[in-house]
Amino acid sequence: MAFMIVAVLLVPLSDALSKSLTGLLNPFEIAFWRFLFQMLVLGMVILIMRRRLVRGPWHLLILGGLTSAATLAALIGAFVTMPIATAIAIFFVEPLILTVLSGFFLGEKAGSRRYIAVGVGLVGAVIVIRPSWDIFGWSSILPLVAATAFAGNAIVIRKLSPVMDAISIQFWFALVAVVTIGGGLLALGRFDLISLTGGFDPDGPWGQLLFMGTLSAFTFFLFSEAFRRTPASTLAPFQYIEIIGATIVGYVFFGDFPDLWTWVGTAVILASGLYVFQRERKQSQIDARAARARAK
Repeated sequence: MAFMIVAVLLVPLSDALSKSLTGLLNPFEIAFWRFLFQMLVLGMVILIMRRRLVRGPWHLLILGGLTSAATLAALIGAFVTMPIATAIAIFFVEPLILTVLSGFFLGEKAGSRRYIAVGVGLVGAVIVIRPSWDIFGWSSILPLVAATAFAGNAIVIRKLSPVMDAISIQFWFALVAVVTIGGGLLALGRFDLISLTGGFDPDGPWGQLLFMGTLSAFTFFLFSEAFRRTPASTLAPFQYIEIIGATIVGYVFFGDFPDLWTWVGTAVILASGLYVFQRERKQSQIDARAARARAK
């Protein structure tokens, strides 16, 4: 639980670093460098720990990398115009979207009460988006896109987990994201720090980018250790602590503070998410008791 709390409090720092770079680089290039340095750090960890780099099915690894790239690019795109806390509040519908997608792709059927909670959570997202739409326009939808992509990414991870360890999964995801985003940036000529015509910019924000990638890799390590030691149903509610860190970081570094409707919508989303987690925990306990009864 301590690993999980530290991890969710560190995530807003990476988001703040990404937001601070949006005045210099486009969101896709920021995502590219963040994935690249994250991949290099994970590769060093694999070498130092003498772990074997496991490779799973290519189609799942590519899908995981694409959803990772879409998640980060959409979130950073939202940070260009939106306060971090507002974007994260909308992004918190991800566990609710995951509940629906798990039913379709993993056969994890949820009861009617949980689907009603998902609907209520989406209403909470609309409450946050509605006033933001007048201010930020289409950017208000980007956190919702990121949440959907991240939920899809979680589905892929669940499918890969039986045959791959967590570090290998994230290494391959980062590699696919780097190739995909980097290829797109090269094709469009949108690289600012490195380009075929302008060469290499040694005075760019390399230290900040390296720190951001390292922080992302370390945060992922904490998440992995937390989920390895403790059931996901126990850890899931701790994810919502991130809104506290996002609010503090946004206010300290950018002077942003969520308005009343953002807090109202966030409360609706959090309540819906916690209800879904509670129902899942109860169902898991029922299934466990039934399994023990059959064993006897």
